[in-house]
Amino acid sequence: MDATVAILTLMAGIGVFLIACTMLSNNLESICSVRLRNLFAKASDKKLVGVGVGTVATAAIQSSGATTVLVIGFVNAGIMSLTLAAAVIYGANIGTTITAQIVALGLMGGGTISITLIFSALAGVGAFMNAYAKKDKTKKIGAIITAFGLLFIGLNMMSDAMSGFAEMEPVKEFLASIHNLILLVIIGALLTAIVQSSSVVTSIVITMLFTGLIDLQQGIYLTMGSNIGSCVVAMMAGFSSGTNAKRTALIHLLFNITGVTIFVIAGYIMGFVSGGSLTYASLFSSAFPLPETQLAMFHTIFNVITVIIMLPLTERLIKVVMRLIPDKEVPPEKAEAPKLFYVDDHMLKTPAIAVGEVKNEIMNMGRIAIGNFNRSCKMILNLDLSEKEDFIRVEKQLNYTNKQLTRFLAKLTKCELSSEDVAYVTTAFRTVNDIERIGDYAENIVGYAEKLETSGGSFSHDAHVDIEDACARINTLFEKSLEAYAESSRDMVKEAHAIEQEIDIITTTMAEKHIERLNMGICTAEVGAEYLALASDMERIADHIYNVAKSVKSSDKPVV
Repeated sequence: MDATVAILTLMAGIGVFLIACTMLSNNLESICSVRLRNLFAKASDKKLVGVGVGTVATAAIQSSGATTVLVIGFVNAGIMSLTLAAAVIYGANIGTTITAQIVALGLMGGGTISITLIFSALAGVGAFMNAYAKKDKTKKIGAIITAFGLLFIGLNMMSDAMSGFAEMEPVKEFLASIHNLILLVIIGALLTAIVQSSSVVTSIVITMLFTGLIDLQQGIYLTMGSNIGSCVVAMMAGFSSGTNAKRTALIHLLFNITGVTIFVIAGYIMGFVSGGSLTYASLFSSAFPLPETQLAMFHTIFNVITVIIMLPLTERLIKVVMRLIPDKEVPPEKAEAPKLFYVDDHMLKTPAIAVGEVKNEIMNMGRIAIGNFNRSCKMILNLDLSEKEDFIRVEKQLNYTNKQLTRFLAKLTKCELSSEDVAYVTTAFRTVNDIERIGDYAENIVGYAEKLETSGGSFSHDAHVDIEDACARINTLFEKSLEAYAESSRDMVKEAHAIEQEIDIITTTMAEKHIERLNMGICTAEVGAEYLALASDMERIADHIYNVAKSVKSSDKPVV
């Protein structure tokens, strides 16, 4: 009966702890969304910067798995180099050790009121805030406080279960018999692979150590194993994606395996040289006063030292990975196949970052659309259709982006988002459609060029001048609108609006001048029909471009 109660209590504790970790991660990520986006925007190919970004991001969202999967998404989308990805993953390994430090802190204290009990009470405080607050941000802060309290409630339940096991002689004898260090590493890796959270496994190991179920040496090697097991989530994400995503996942695995290998070998050498008197356990027990602190500090120092060793070897590690996963020859038709440049489904693990990448994808889509508009202008002005194949290829890219980005936005709406991000995503659906319509009208213009080439017709010199003027103004409008969209600048929206009004006047004047030329016999009715349709399409293109800038006003706060 005692064993049954202990097992059920342990399962309940793990469940509460896992839910608390998820709540904490989701709400921290949501409330820090803008800061997280700014943090990743500052990432560069400088490895130390990457380590810093990975450490801070993981400490902020309390999930090295989420950070690693996000990095895989960036690499798969082609917007992060393998060198930077490796550095961010190194930092994520350091950032994830904060959970062990929190757990160790919670197990400190004595007397009638423990620190665990005090922190557990925060669950009630946060629940009241979440239930009665009116502002979305206050509710999320309440949820964070609740999750923090639940962490310690789960921790307390796990500790009670471990205390129950510690009183059972068969359990104590079984655990005491496991002295093979390699076996302990394997057990730690397997447990983490099953739970898919190194934070949970490390927390369980710390509570086992605290209650006397295992000794410090066993705890240290179980913790090292958990680092290897933590790669499972990344491997699952990476090996379902492209070549560089697979390489990123393998970098994560090899980094952790190398670190564990170095420490295991160093441990054996220390024991051999000292005759068994010098071990990691003896080093950390003499350096820190409490068992739980000793293990938490080992976890942190282990990851920091591994990063220090591996950072200078990053380029060599990347070369090894590229040999293990070489580039495949891509058929020309696949190389030119439409794709998304910034967005990847793996980014849904971190919705706050995904929102920022959606913005990048939309701006890139806009640049592609205006590029095709300019191609169509060249065709109609020169009646030269040599770029038609490029135009068709780009139009397919626009249609693909429209479809896939809309699908991604639909998935993103189901994620936990801040109120600002919800407002942005809502407008993003319309913005994507506006940009896609620019491409459709450009396609109409190519059609007019084809008709004129077939019929042998052409525009007059004055018509050419007016078309060139309208094209130039539309390009200026696009630049102002994109700047307004990128910076969420209402002042820039006003400038875009003024240019859009000018284009309305120009396109109206184009129609009026055409009637005059028609009456004077300068233009024919057949050519005039294409010209009037062209003027109308240009006016509509300007409207859709201005809608992109105007979407800034639809969001309560800017998305940075």
